[in-house]
Amino acid sequence: MALRREPHVLVVGGSDSSGGAGIVRDIETISSLGVRTCLAVTALTVQTHEAVMEMHHSPTSLVADQMRAALQVNEVAAIKIGMLATAESIVAVAAVLRDNPQAPAVLDPVLASSSGRAFLEPGAIAVMKRDLMPLCRLVTPNLVELALLVDTELAVDEGGAVRQGQELLVAGARAVLIKGGHASGPRSTDILLCSNQEPIRFDSPRLAVSMRGTGCTLASAIAAHLAKARSIEDAVRQGKLCVFEKLQKKAAE
Repeated sequence: MALRREPHVLVVGGSDSSGGAGIVRDIETISSLGVRTCLAVTALTVQTHEAVMEMHHSPTSLVADQMRAALQVNEVAAIKIGMLATAESIVAVAAVLRDNPQAPAVLDPVLASSSGRAFLEPGAIAVMKRDLMPLCRLVTPNLVELALLVDTELAVDEGGAVRQGQELLVAGARAVLIKGGHASGPRSTDILLCSNQEPIRFDSPRLAVSMRGTGCTLASAIAAHLAKARSIEDAVRQGKLCVFEKLQKKAAE
């Protein structure tokens, strides 16, 4: 039986048989920061680093029951949410969050795989915005996900991205971290938006290397630092540093 006094991050997401993303990357990241994990698996996938061949959704009741069991036996200090796949799963996860408001949740809105395979069924975005985002401490879309969430064209500059992020705040999100990895230029800038605050920018050199699972890594690192009782700004700063260091290591290989 897990020790109640040890803080855990509850990871809610899908598997990746290639090991490049999903809950494998989440566990790896959170463990590297000295925090334990517990799990609620939302989907099983068959995939390589290049393509997703199969995807099987967990029954909605199973997702919720896994979360409740993990929360019952562990001191869950933060929750990281990744792939949810269906509107029904989104509603079920939101119901568990409502019953457990003490644990801040970080939502990485996984809408598609890197190869383009849709991970969220049509119509579920509206449910995510209405039922789940207002319950989460932070939402972490990249530029492509951000445009899909607000149903508009991809932002062409930082000002456009900030305006789209502010639309999510108006829709009920508590805080939005716009990831700049899909942008161009020598610097990679992530932007944290919170209601009634000026945007906070987190800047680093853009490395000439790509790696799957960076979104998972960032959201998981932020959740791990929230579990350590860091502020949202500090958790984001440390999370971005974690991703940068992993990319640096890959570039050096």
